[in-house]
Amino acid sequence: MANARRLRVLLSSVRVRTTLTAALVVACILAIGGFAFVALLESSLIGSVQDVAQQRAATIASQLARKPDPIQFTQAGTEELFVQIVDVRHGRVLASSDPHLTKPVRSLPHGEALTINHVPIGDGTHSFRTVDRVVHTPRGILRVTVGGSLEHVFESTRTVTRMLSYGIPGLLVLVVLTTWWFMGRALRPVESIRREVADISARDLNRRVQVPDSGDEIARLAQTMNAMLGRLAESAQRQRRFISDASHELRSPVASLRAVAEVADEYPSSTTLQEFATTVLSEERRLEALVDDLLVLARADENSLVHQRGPVDLDDLVLAEASRLRAASTLRIDTSKVSAARVQGDAGSLRRAIRNVADNAMRHASNMVGLEVSSNGNTATVAVVDDGAGIAEADRGRIFERFIRLEAPRDRDSGGNGLGLSIVTEIINAHEGTVTVSDAPETGARFELSLPAIQADGHHGGETADQTVV
Repeated sequence: MANARRLRVLLSSVRVRTTLTAALVVACILAIGGFAFVALLESSLIGSVQDVAQQRAATIASQLARKPDPIQFTQAGTEELFVQIVDVRHGRVLASSDPHLTKPVRSLPHGEALTINHVPIGDGTHSFRTVDRVVHTPRGILRVTVGGSLEHVFESTRTVTRMLSYGIPGLLVLVVLTTWWFMGRALRPVESIRREVADISARDLNRRVQVPDSGDEIARLAQTMNAMLGRLAESAQRQRRFISDASHELRSPVASLRAVAEVADEYPSSTTLQEFATTVLSEERRLEALVDDLLVLARADENSLVHQRGPVDLDDLVLAEASRLRAASTLRIDTSKVSAARVQGDAGSLRRAIRNVADNAMRHASNMVGLEVSSNGNTATVAVVDDGAGIAEADRGRIFERFIRLEAPRDRDSGGNGLGLSIVTEIINAHEGTVTVSDAPETGARFELSLPAIQADGHHGGETADQTVV
């Protein structure tokens, strides 16, 4: 069991798998190539022997047509080349270059060639490549058979096979060693990156791995790893800042409740029960709102804001918000530019986003807050305008960060905790929309919430999804 586990660990190495794969592929190529080379060499050598035999047979056949004495044409035979002349009509050997060839070697159609084994020549038997020529002579129809020895062919192929049997394993070993070395060299930066990343803990996310100068995939891997470490460091820093800011914000209402309780306990006559209850309820509502905002942002960080979608009439949400603002303040609430617009989303979360922007405008407005709704077919836009001091261009990106207060009016006493606009951003982003801020036409700030609109044919202007924010 332990050996099998060690084998699995060994085979899981990229270096080992690559080396084994290269060895297997090269071994197959060399084996196939070796067999093909030997076969082609043997075929070429046999072809050469056959050509010599055919030339010899053609010469003898042409001479037999003029001089029908067959014996004189067989006297030049050797162990490398035999000649046999047969009377076709009677099937009798008229002449042969070897006394052992007393029977016809074979009979094939004119001009064809055949390899014949165990031909008795000299003191033994040999393999020959034989060809036939049929010739008409005054003595009748004769067949001339000439055979070329294949012994040197077989010897050559055996020699080549022996050389390949030694050369192929040696070449395979060379391939294995070369692949192992190159893979080790190529993977060395990867191992270095792995060790560096393994040494990086949550407390030193500012460290980065070394990027090789090769400009290849490994260099890009190192760059991607550094980018990931950067995102992790930024996320960790933002999380620490969020925890710190949240702790600070939660400490304030808790401290207020404790102070009121301590005063009431130490000096019972200094406050009435009604005053004590009013203070406690006020701080409790403030604490509840803060905890609720923190929970929304926590869900946003976990990407769990989205559940299901449905058609939402933005104009209905805006007009309802306008009624709330008129009842809660003496400001003039302008809804003259509200027109019909429908989006795919969650009514509750979109209502919250519109309310946060409207409350922000109400805190900074001097006399008027304007609510607008428009649609251009693909995009529905909710605009909230106030006539306050406006927002400096340099601060327009910061106001959507968490726990950001730019001015004195944006303090705790004014009802803001620095989370309202960041919640708006999370909600609108979850609905595939955007939030922008600009100057109002005359004075003040203009916030625009842009969302993919549902068109007249029911088509969603942005990417559709069976999810929504809660």
